[in-house]
Amino acid sequence: MRPFDPRLLRYARSARGPIALTALLGTITALLVLAQALLISAALSPVVSGTASLGDVASVIAGIGAVFACRALVVAGREAIAARAATRAVTELRGRVIDASIALGPRWRATNGAQTATLLATGLEDLRPYFVSFLPQLVLVCTVTPAALGVILLLDFWSALIALLVVPLIPIFMILIGRFTQAASEDKLESMKRLTAQLLDLMSGLPTLRALGREKGPRAHLRKLGEANTKATMATLRVAFLSGGVLEFLTTLSVALVAVEVGMRLVFGDISLFHGLAVIMLAPEVFEPLRQVGAQFHASANGVTASRAAFDIIEQAQDVAAPGTSPSPDMSTTAIVLDGVGVRARGAWGPAPTDGVIRPGTITALAGPSGAGKSTLVACLLADVAPDAGRIVLRPQASNPRGDDLALTDVDPVSWRSGLSWVPQSPTLIPGSILDNMAGLPLADLEEAARATGFDAVLATAPHGWESTIGSGGVGLSVGQRQRLALTRALAARSRVVILDEPTAHLDAVSEETVVRAITTMREEGRTVIVIAHRAAIVGVADTIIDVASADEEALA
Repeated sequence: MRPFDPRLLRYARSARGPIALTALLGTITALLVLAQALLISAALSPVVSGTASLGDVASVIAGIGAVFACRALVVAGREAIAARAATRAVTELRGRVIDASIALGPRWRATNGAQTATLLATGLEDLRPYFVSFLPQLVLVCTVTPAALGVILLLDFWSALIALLVVPLIPIFMILIGRFTQAASEDKLESMKRLTAQLLDLMSGLPTLRALGREKGPRAHLRKLGEANTKATMATLRVAFLSGGVLEFLTTLSVALVAVEVGMRLVFGDISLFHGLAVIMLAPEVFEPLRQVGAQFHASANGVTASRAAFDIIEQAQDVAAPGTSPSPDMSTTAIVLDGVGVRARGAWGPAPTDGVIRPGTITALAGPSGAGKSTLVACLLADVAPDAGRIVLRPQASNPRGDDLALTDVDPVSWRSGLSWVPQSPTLIPGSILDNMAGLPLADLEEAARATGFDAVLATAPHGWESTIGSGGVGLSVGQRQRLALTRALAARSRVVILDEPTAHLDAVSEETVVRAITTMREEGRTVIVIAHRAAIVGVADTIIDVASADEEALA
C-alpha cells in the first residue's frame, strides 16, 4: 500500500492547500526541533562541565522556552488544519462517489448499491486518521529526519554513519508489516460491506418475513456475518499492535546504539560535551518520525483502503459517455422513435432490438412476457440506461416541420427528465404527510387529479385528508393506494410525457376502470402516455402496441 496516493489530490482538490500548508509547517517544525536540541545542549554543556552557572545561561533557557512555545503552536495549527482538510476531503469524495454512482446508472447501483452505501457511510470516515495523524507524520519524515541527520553529520561523522546504517531497518520492517495490514484492512472493508448489504436486505424484507412468521430466520446468518466482521477487525488490531511493538523496539535499539557510541567517546574525550549532548538529543528525532509513521499508518489503513475503492468507482464512471447538452424539444409535437433498441443482460438480450414509434398525444403500450425487458426499455427512455444496440430518436412531426432528428443521447438528461412523469410499480414515497409527497404541486390541480384517479376516495377515509401522515415507502397506505397516489402526482404534474409501469397491477376491477379513465384523460389533454401493460383493459385503450421480446445472444449474433 502506497503511503500517499496522488489520486487523492486529483479527486479531493480541497485537500491540496492544506497538504501544502502541512508540508510548510513540517519544515518549520524541523527547524524548531534542531534549534531546541542545540539550545538545550548549549545550556547544559557549560553547566555540567562547571564552566558556567544557570544564571549565565538564562538567556539560552529563555530561548528554549520560546522555541518550545513556537513548536507547540505550530503543532496545534498543523492538527487543526489537518482536521479541516479531512472533513473537506471526505465530503468532496462522498460527493464524487455519489455523482459517479448516478452516472453509472441504475443497473450498476442495483448490484453495487449496498456496498457503495457502506463506503459512503463508514468507509470514507476512516480516512480522517490519515489526514489528522498519518500525513503530518509523513511530512515530518521528509523534513525532520533528514534535517536532524544532517546536523548530526556536521557534529559527529561516526554517529551520523551509525544512524544512517540503522535508519533503513525501520522502513523495511514497515513495508513487511504493511503488506499484512493492507490485506487485513481489505478484509475488514469487505466484511463490513457484506454485513451492511445483508442488513439492508433484511430491513427491506422484514415486513414480508414477519407476515410469514420467519423474522427470526436470518438471525443465525447475521450472527455469522457479525462474527466474521469482528474477526477481521481483530486481525487488523493484532497487526497494529505487533507493528507498534516491533517499531518501538527498533527505534529504542537505534537510539541506544548512537547513545552508547557517543557515551564511550565522551569517556575517552574523543568528542566535546556540547557535540555529544546535541547528538544524543537529535538521535531520537531521526527515528521518532519513522516510528510514528508506522504507528499511525495502521490507524489510517482502513481509510486508505476505502479511498482506493472510492477512486475505483470514480474512475469507472469516467468511462461512461458524457451526457448530451441539447435542450429537450417540444414533446407535444415530437415523436419518440425506437430504432432497433436492445440491451444485453447476462448473456442474453432483454429487450432484443426493438423498433417502434411513440407518437405525441397517444397511448403506447409496451407488451410482452415477464422478463422480456419492458422495464429496461423504459429505463432507456428515461435516459438511465444506454442501449447496447440501436438508438432512441426524437423526431419532429408534420405539425412541427422545423428541426432534424435528435438522438436522445444528445439531449441534456436534466432537460429531458424535467418534461417526464414516471410512475413505477413501487413509487418512491417519503415519511411525512400525503401532501409532502406531491412535489409541491398546486392543491387545486391535485384535487382535480385525485378525482380522475380515484384517490379522492382514499383521502375521504384518511384522518386528516392531504395532511394525513404516512411512513417510509408509503406505510399506512395499501399497495394499490400508493399506486394511485403516484398516478395522481403524475396527472397533476401535467408533464408532456407520462410513463407508467403496470399502473393497474395491484388494483381491483373497479379501481382499474378508474385508472384507465385517468390514462385516457391524459391522452385527451394531448399528453404522450407510455405504459407497460399486461392487462387487457390497458392494452384495449392503447393507440399503438409495441411488442417487446428477449432473445439469446447467440441467436442474434
